[in-house]
Amino acid sequence: MLLPRLIASDLDGTLLRNDGTLSPRTLRALRAAEGAGAEIVIVTARPPRFVDRLAAATGLVGTAVCSNGALVYDIATRTVVSSRLLSLITARRVATALAAAVPEVGFALETGNQVLYEPAYRMRFSEEEGAELPVPSLADLWLTEAPVTKLLAWSDRLDADTLLAAALPGAGDEVQLTHSGGRGLLEISAPGVTKAGALALLCAGRGIEAAEVIAFGDMPNDLTVLDWAGTGYAMANAHPAVLAAVPVHTVSNEEDGVARVIERLLAEAAAEAGTEAEAEADPV
Repeated sequence: MLLPRLIASDLDGTLLRNDGTLSPRTLRALRAAEGAGAEIVIVTARPPRFVDRLAAATGLVGTAVCSNGALVYDIATRTVVSSRLLSLITARRVATALAAAVPEVGFALETGNQVLYEPAYRMRFSEEEGAELPVPSLADLWLTEAPVTKLLAWSDRLDADTLLAAALPGAGDEVQLTHSGGRGLLEISAPGVTKAGALALLCAGRGIEAAEVIAFGDMPNDLTVLDWAGTGYAMANAHPAVLAAVPVHTVSNEEDGVARVIERLLAEAAAEAGTEAEAEADPV
């Protein structure tokens, strides 16, 4: 495959640089790929509101798989196309089990529009100012009537890998557990919700096979989509588990790793087209 029909990319640590920006080189590469006929799909743990801000800054349009696959979002119309929500009853049951296993863990609910958090959840993101809303107590967290895309669990003393290992025994098959590298932050979705699952459904609707897709990622929540795609690229700065599991690597997000792969594929496609044109012009 010289040029894929669809390019799926994570955002943080992958498409974006460490300061959260999209480099001019990467933006040019994405637009060149679109011009050559490839579809660009963002596949991220981030909610739609983050994608909206990125689109406003860069002009990106198209489709985004958000919240680790819980939402499929049309960027141009700011519309949720499909969703797979987490039951509040399940979220509460899993939180109770996790709190018993990990003392002092805090919880929040991601709704796609806002983050509702109880007092023990002290993780804040500067870009989320205005979207993070406190509730008086953990009990109040379970009174929300908003749809829930993810349960977030946070610990100030455990890293995300350790928190994930602690959550697995109590969660069973009730939920999908993963993380995207946030310090001590565990992301909990409805059972079976993954980036790959949402992307596979999207591609099926477009008549696109997995073999016609390339994907980029850096964290454990990207592993499903990197494995599903015809070719998955791990960033050089990826989590050790991702680097070990994914055989094909590119350079880091700070070195425009996604852009370099796209540029190479476009150059190879152009060279192949040129060879074919020469053969037609000068038949043997």
